[in-house]
Amino acid sequence: MTTTRTTTTASTTLPGGTWTLGDLTVTRFGYGAMQLAGPGVMGPPADRDGALAVLREAVRLGITHVDTADAYGPHVTNGLIREALHPYPDSLHIVTKVGARRDADGGWPPAREPDDLRRAVHDNLETLGVDTLDLVNLRLGDATGPRPGSLATAYGTLVELQRQGLIRHLGLSNATPEQIAEAETIAPFVCVQNLYNLAHRQDDALIDRLAARGVAYVPYFPLGGFTPLQSATLSRVAGRHGVRPTAVALAWLLHRSPNILLIPGTSSAAHLRENVTGAGLTLSEEDLAALDTIGGARRTPQAP
Repeated sequence: MTTTRTTTTASTTLPGGTWTLGDLTVTRFGYGAMQLAGPGVMGPPADRDGALAVLREAVRLGITHVDTADAYGPHVTNGLIREALHPYPDSLHIVTKVGARRDADGGWPPAREPDDLRRAVHDNLETLGVDTLDLVNLRLGDATGPRPGSLATAYGTLVELQRQGLIRHLGLSNATPEQIAEAETIAPFVCVQNLYNLAHRQDDALIDRLAARGVAYVPYFPLGGFTPLQSATLSRVAGRHGVRPTAVALAWLLHRSPNILLIPGTSSAAHLRENVTGAGLTLSEEDLAALDTIGGARRTPQAP
């Protein structure tokens, strides 16, 4: 397989500017492809042309960080990315994840045995049409969230594949603080992808620790997941600015820490543009103080 790329210059005009993942420069405002698959993240999209248009619009806007997984569909979002964007611009970096598969009922059973991970990496290489994956996140836990347990065997398998040249950089997803600390003793990683948003702030201390080490934090479900964020305080702040609450929620994440990278998903090009505009909102100290009061126990969405 031969990887073909076209030469472009990375944009820094998107909200938040850029961040460096190892030796990869990406826009802090990225795009998550999960919603391009069919209902329940299974099967093809209802509007295939629309899905392709969203991906092309993301690149046109200057987004250089696209998040996906071959389990989405399965094989659907990677195929769409390849159809829409291959040959990939040099500036575009596609981040995928391994460690879960899809069953006939649409579940997300773990698939972290060494053979599972090797197969998943090769599947991603094939469906994306590349020789090397830019960044692979090891998905831990299960569909309900992180779970305790050693990651040594699974993470070590990805380190081996990295040494073979099949993976450029490694990351962790749906991980506990203990698993992150364990990974630090095995091999470097450039990002952690966990559930985090205005209402789910259990990783506050972790974000600060990672920022000090130059490691990115990528919140999945930045707008609440399958149950959108709902808060009277969020609505009041949005009302003061004359914007939707989703705009404030995205802007708050970029304000929260410079190592936070956004990957909000959508199947609509218009909604993608709306998210970009919203994330660029400037929040005052008064706004941030009010938003910092939001929290409490909420139902945890299904992990991607």
